[in-house]
Amino acid sequence: MNTAVIFDLDGTLVDSEPNYHEAGRRVLAEHGAGGFSWEQHTRFIGIGTRETLAALRAERGIDASVEQLLAAKNRHYLALAAASTEVFPQMRVFVERLSAEGVPMAVASGSSRAAIEAVLVGTGLDAHLQVAVSAEEVAHGKPAPDVFLRAAARLGAAPGDCVVLEDAPAGAAAAHAAGMRCIAVPYVSGSARDPAFATAGLLFAGGQEAFTAEAAYRFLRSG
Repeated sequence: MNTAVIFDLDGTLVDSEPNYHEAGRRVLAEHGAGGFSWEQHTRFIGIGTRETLAALRAERGIDASVEQLLAAKNRHYLALAAASTEVFPQMRVFVERLSAEGVPMAVASGSSRAAIEAVLVGTGLDAHLQVAVSAEEVAHGKPAPDVFLRAAARLGAAPGDCVVLEDAPAGAAAAHAAGMRCIAVPYVSGSARDPAFATAGLLFAGGQEAFTAEAAYRFLRSG
């Protein structure tokens, strides 16, 4: 199987969004801009942390710089991630199967490098995923293709030989822009109808409850 697999991290491999929501809520509260609901948070799922904070800073008239907000959110998130991060069970099965077969794999995420490493180490996924690219390392976050193209380059794989697993419309759009096949596993209920997911080669419209490692593996082999 001449295929490389690139995973988004948050909401795809692990259920880290509750931790990101809480970290964001704490940061906004520290700057007198509280009232950050889960529904408000879901607008930014799949968008890089820097872009998210820049938007919230503008919307809520926060004086602190994006760099200050980013440092604070990362600090809160790392504490939360170290305490508890859940790996989606079928995703772990899938990663372990690919690892056993020697399939090249990488993580490409909008999170910071420190956050990616904390989650991979804390969940034990670092044993299988040694290549990781953060949006901090590229010019543009998703939906631009930069993180996926950088991950493919580090794996020594052509974009056309890569399959991306994503939970968010912005990530699916980034995979399409990179010229990569996509397995979409929507995190937000109802987002499966987003036009960006129409470009996915395989869509699990029911999200993680519908995803199976076996079905994803069959899709890889079909290419």
